[in-house]
Amino acid sequence: MKGKILLLTGLAVGYVLGTRAGRERYEEIKTAANKLWSDPRVQKPVKQAEEFVKDKAPEVAEFVTDGVKTVASKVTGKTAPATKPAAKPATSTASKTTTTK
Repeated sequence: MKGKILLLTGLAVGYVLGTRAGRERYEEIKTAANKLWSDPRVQKPVKQAEEFVKDKAPEVAEFVTDGVKTVASKVTGKTAPATKPAAKPATSTASKTTTTK
C-alpha cells in the first residue's frame, strides 16, 4: 500500500511540475535529448549494442525454445517431440463443377 501511495504522489508531483513548465520547456528538453542521442559518442555504443543483439538473437531464441519445451514437458508429463520441418500445406485437387439452369 505504501508503494502505491508513493507512486501516486510521484505522478501527481510530476504532473504539476510538468504543467507549470509548459510546452516551451518541454521543447527545450526534447531538443537537448535529441542532440544527446545524435552525439557520435552515444551512437557508437548504441551501434555496438545493436550488433551484439543481432549476433545473439538466434542463440537466445533457441535457449527460450528449449526452456519452453522443458516446462511444457514437465506440465504435461510428456516428453517434448523432436522438431521437424513444417509440412507444406496440401493443395486442393478438387475440380470446380458448374451447374447450368
